Amino acid sequence: MTTATARPRATRRRPEWLVPTGLIALSLVPIVAGSARLTQLTTGATVTAENARFFDSPIPVVAHIIGSSVFLVLGALQFAPSLRRRRWHRIAGRVVAPAGLVSALSALWMTLFYDMPAAVTGPGLAAVRIVLGAAMAGAIVVAFVAIRRGDVRTHSAWMTRAYAIGMGAGTQVLVFMPYTLLVGTPAPLTHTLLMTAGWVINLVIAEVVIRRRARAGRRRSGAPMAATGARLS
Repeated sequence: MTTATARPRATRRRPEWLVPTGLIALSLVPIVAGSARLTQLTTGATVTAENARFFDSPIPVVAHIIGSSVFLVLGALQFAPSLRRRRWHRIAGRVVAPAGLVSALSALWMTLFYDMPAAVTGPGLAAVRIVLGAAMAGAIVVAFVAIRRGDVRTHSAWMTRAYAIGMGAGTQVLVFMPYTLLVGTPAPLTHTLLMTAGWVINLVIAEVVIRRRARAGRRRSGAPMAATGARLS
């Protein structure tokens, strides 16, 4: 009796650095803008109605720029599978999580206490920022608690959600750009909707990624059992 041996199908694997590289490229948008803001603060630029709040209280915006930059760049590298399997992932995570909390909490502080000019806000936008800032901080805390008890899947899911919120500024540029080119400067309500759309897009993508990971994990966990059954049959 002959036994047919099934050959594994050849699959094309996506280069593992494609996603981290794309995320870092997208994060350059808020990082460059933040660097320009830091330059203004350190070189004594002219104070205007649009930037007066930063000169009056610079610590929150400086903390936000630095925390966000570290969170976005190191967080992007956490999506590389080879790094997730190494000790580097854990070491970097000890920097990524605090940086993310600094980013989220400083964003909350600025929303609550800065006098926002009409050009950068809109109806209900402050409430959206408060909800998402709190959600980002909460997601990082949940992820930290999960990894402390060894729940890698929950940790990964909530850090992905936190990163999606933190990356909102990058996606918002992609949302605003075509609208501004085609229509012009958005009205206050449209401004709020476009800003919110950037976060919503990121969170939808994050949920897709989380569910794909879960399905892949279930397939991997079922593979040994299936192989054992094949050998016994």
